[in-house]
Amino acid sequence: MRIVLAALVLLSGLSAGDAAPRKPNKILFFTKSSGFEHSVIKKKGNDPSHAEKILLDLAKKNGWELTHTKDGGIFTPENIAKYDAFFFYTTGILTEAGTDKNPPMSKEGKAAFLEAIKAGKGFIGSHSAADTFHPTAPREDRFKAFGDKNDPYLLMLGGEFIRHGKQQKSKMTCASPGFPGAEGAKDGFTIEEEWYSFKDYQKDLHVILAQETEGMLKTGGDSVYNRPPYPATWARMHGQGRVFYTSMGHREDVWTNPLFQSILSGGIEWALGNAKADVTPNIEKATPNYTVIPPEK
Repeated sequence: MRIVLAALVLLSGLSAGDAAPRKPNKILFFTKSSGFEHSVIKKKGNDPSHAEKILLDLAKKNGWELTHTKDGGIFTPENIAKYDAFFFYTTGILTEAGTDKNPPMSKEGKAAFLEAIKAGKGFIGSHSAADTFHPTAPREDRFKAFGDKNDPYLLMLGGEFIRHGKQQKSKMTCASPGFPGAEGAKDGFTIEEEWYSFKDYQKDLHVILAQETEGMLKTGGDSVYNRPPYPATWARMHGQGRVFYTSMGHREDVWTNPLFQSILSGGIEWALGNAKADVTPNIEKATPNYTVIPPEK
């Protein structure tokens, strides 16, 4: 019996009583700002940005290997193959140099990246990742539904940012407390944030958190909240790839909030394939009036 056990241990590559060490997952944190550059991703010299510091700490705790860049030139088939997941905190048309003047993605690089997600790579997006690759430049078109004619990046992501109003406190309700990291949000929570309003949601979204609009400012520039509750944090499958997005992440204090970190870590672990979750589409049940586009004014 001891000989058989020893043989099994040797075949498995483990020593008796030990668990196989998990190979660190490689995540590319991409923060190119072809549009507005948020304070949480601004670097001062060679020091990590606020968001990068938080992610490096979470990476250490979770066994991830985090690489950060603002250089769109990294998106080549050879480089894409090196990573297990891609975390975007971006703005604007990333195939243009834009605001931060960092090298843009090539059109071929964008296509290769999207194909890699479809083939099984993970994707994580925070906040302004939904303010990226708008199909048209004029803000007037932000209130127009494009449906399946939207940019392929936004179709992958699952929704498009319209506009935000004043930073204010608002309640999130949890539609999927069983999702990794969301247990602490099961009863809902209220925090102050720069809340995004969205349109062109994919019908296969698994809503994790819904944006409650009751009690929010709804006139003038805040008219974007003059709508029923809508998806704010979600997961979806894009081909074989796992896509996780949360609208939160504008404010520095949100990044240090333990609940946000828990939800974000859970989403990253799921996108990497390390955590299991039922992501059956629930958008119709969780947010039945999600197709409503708010008035512009």
